[in-house]
Amino acid sequence: PLTPYAMAKVETFNHLTNLFHEKDMEFLWCRLFYLYGDGEDERRLVPFLINNLSKGKSVELSSGDKIKDYLDVAKAGEIISNLALSDHTGPYNVCSGKGISIKSLAESIADRYNRRDLLKFGNPKVNNLDPDFIVGKKTDPNF
Repeated sequence: PLTPYAMAKVETFNHLTNLFHEKDMEFLWCRLFYLYGDGEDERRLVPFLINNLSKGKSVELSSGDKIKDYLDVAKAGEIISNLALSDHTGPYNVCSGKGISIKSLAESIADRYNRRDLLKFGNPKVNNLDPDFIVGKKTDPNF
């Protein structure tokens, strides 16, 4: 884990694994990757892009080289619902299993509005603490 947030997730998983093992119980741990969709905070990347580009406002971004695993929250909800009704236990990656660069994601959203000209890449002040590559490995393709 490279960040305090990631460390906290690992420590929580390890603590729960030990706790449930002592109680002779199993549990399901859904590991969510980069979700987007309805009701998302407007400060997050996808709604931020949509809100600004749809209004003709320019958007300053990092180089856009970082690769992330984005998944629509509706699909994530479907996966989690299916998992909750299954016998699956242990860790499960709720992800697309596919990486996309921030630049490609931004360009695909800009293309909806025919406004790639509003994307300004190369801002050094934009979230440099975020890891360069996070793509999940699908745990089970049946969900």
